[in-house]
Amino acid sequence: MIDVNQLRRGTTFLQDGELYKVTEYSHSKPGRGKATIRVSVRNVRTGSNLQMTFSSGDRVEDVRLESQTFQYLYDDGRFYVFMDTDTYEQKFVSHDTFAGQEKYLRENMELDLLLYEGEVLDYELPLTMEFDVVEAENAVAGDTATGATKEIITDTGLKVKTPLFVQEGDRIKVNTSSGEYITRV
Repeated sequence: MIDVNQLRRGTTFLQDGELYKVTEYSHSKPGRGKATIRVSVRNVRTGSNLQMTFSSGDRVEDVRLESQTFQYLYDDGRFYVFMDTDTYEQKFVSHDTFAGQEKYLRENMELDLLLYEGEVLDYELPLTMEFDVVEAENAVAGDTATGATKEIITDTGLKVKTPLFVQEGDRIKVNTSSGEYITRV
């Protein structure tokens, strides 16, 4: 059990038989009375988002997720298929788990999956990844006072805002947590 004051973004906990992951955390202390802790959480199994409010001193059951490296194989239409490189055991991960970040998956890439009692609940992407630019508009730099950008499409279908000098065929580095362009490679 952990005190709700220890909840932070990314913490996973068990409440009423459901697993939740904290996506946002705020702590407020009124002039009188106990502090209140408000958290936005995502139900790890169903993917639904909720707001929860706790009083200072409340406790929740802490969950430790086991991190294991898997190799991404393919998308079978319903699940993403991963393989344990040591045992060759395959795990089927629902599309909901990667909602919004499936464009970062590449065949044969290694990825840390977070498991709880053998069930894949979450994942950890590398901090940065490299992509090939397959579609980029030709842009002409005009009289701009600030850095102008354009939207490009990568080999996985990821859309990224980049500076005007990025062209088709270039290789770029992207921050996976924000989806922002970092540099040309």
